[in-house]
Amino acid sequence: MIIANLQGRRRLEQVFGGRGKRLWFTAAVGGMVLTTAACGGNTAGPQQSTMEQKVKKDPFTMLVYAEGVTPDEFQNRFGQVLQAKFPHITFDYQTNRKGYGLSEMLAEGKIPDLIRVDIPTLKSNYLDLGLAYDLNELVTKYRYDIKRFQNSFIQEIKDAGQSGALYGVPVPPYFPVVLYYNKSIFDRFGVAYPKDGMTWDEVYEIAKKVNRAEGDKMYRGFSANAVAVTRDNPLSLPILDPEKDQLHDADKWKQLFDNFTRFFQLPGNTIESTQGVEKNVFFSKATVAMDINQHSIYLKYPDNVDWDIAAVPVAANGPKLMGQRGPAYWSITKQSKHKEEAFEAIMTMLSDEIQTQDSRNGIPTTLVNENIRRVLGQDHPIYKTKHMQAVNYYPPAPPSPKRKPGLADVSGGTQQNLMNEAFHNAALGKTDANTALRELDEKLRQEIKKEQSK
Repeated sequence: MIIANLQGRRRLEQVFGGRGKRLWFTAAVGGMVLTTAACGGNTAGPQQSTMEQKVKKDPFTMLVYAEGVTPDEFQNRFGQVLQAKFPHITFDYQTNRKGYGLSEMLAEGKIPDLIRVDIPTLKSNYLDLGLAYDLNELVTKYRYDIKRFQNSFIQEIKDAGQSGALYGVPVPPYFPVVLYYNKSIFDRFGVAYPKDGMTWDEVYEIAKKVNRAEGDKMYRGFSANAVAVTRDNPLSLPILDPEKDQLHDADKWKQLFDNFTRFFQLPGNTIESTQGVEKNVFFSKATVAMDINQHSIYLKYPDNVDWDIAAVPVAANGPKLMGQRGPAYWSITKQSKHKEEAFEAIMTMLSDEIQTQDSRNGIPTTLVNENIRRVLGQDHPIYKTKHMQAVNYYPPAPPSPKRKPGLADVSGGTQQNLMNEAFHNAALGKTDANTALRELDEKLRQEIKKEQSK
């Protein structure tokens, strides 16, 4: 075919001169098109197959680790969507179990690509282990809109890292503080239900009305999860001072202690012997009228308590904000060889679509999207009958200030445990608030010295 074409070119040049070259070129191109079309079954197929092979991505396994999230929860919320969108990736999901956690995994040489971190353990379970990776580069590359999220959640992870780096992106749930109340007790004593927008003084007056003995049964007017009233305080008080090696602002902590311990001084309203029992007593005994606690999808709701919620009370002259336990964060390890794919997985898990379904299932969104916040609990068999907008009545309080870079820090979990102990001792009347806080200050200083000696 090539020889024939060359012979035809020479004949055209003999007859038409230079113009013959142009005529030959036009005819040759046309012939090539016709030939390609006629022989398409033999040539286009292999070419197309080669292109498809280039598009196809090599399969690999992505190791994902999250403490406190069961494999079923991960699969139902994220796993199915991830597998459908990224068929070339096998998501190997691991969580902690008895005798096996992150430390054991790392000891085996298994470093997660994706890891779920939280603020109280960010230092011990991420930064100190040399896993930290700044997501800012990927945020820029993918033009990812961080303003989708509640700013307080983004600010907290940046502050906790002490460097301004973005070590994670907030994943639901977070745990807003609300006021639970037992409708049956209020009905029994003819007292109006609590409502949104109340002050602590108003709640105290209500507690006095429903805190009473009837026969051999004592109805407690009030209970509280110590974590929800201390660490999750609306004043954003940190436990450890951001700039000094001591308890932060003991005077303000005393005001907070005094506000709550007065409830436990009501006759018969003694706080339970341990914080672990007290935080669950509202649902476990059905004889508590009101409870300050976190809204949490992990709480167990027995059938014998006819409950509802109202917005968390506020101080008359204090900020109109809701204290909350912030969310966990999806993070990437610096050792991961699949950082871009991991970030794409994060973007998928935090999409509007998934967060909308989360919200409908009762999981508060980490986004500022009002449409997603508005559907909270609508698909949940229990929450759809409750006043779930109490969760969104006040905006979340800002994060508490974190330690200045260069100062020895104490893990959030340790600070929290020491604060719980101090609060419980004061609420039980084992000691007064001033003494409890002074002892807390001493223990914090000891912990700082431990960190400095490492």
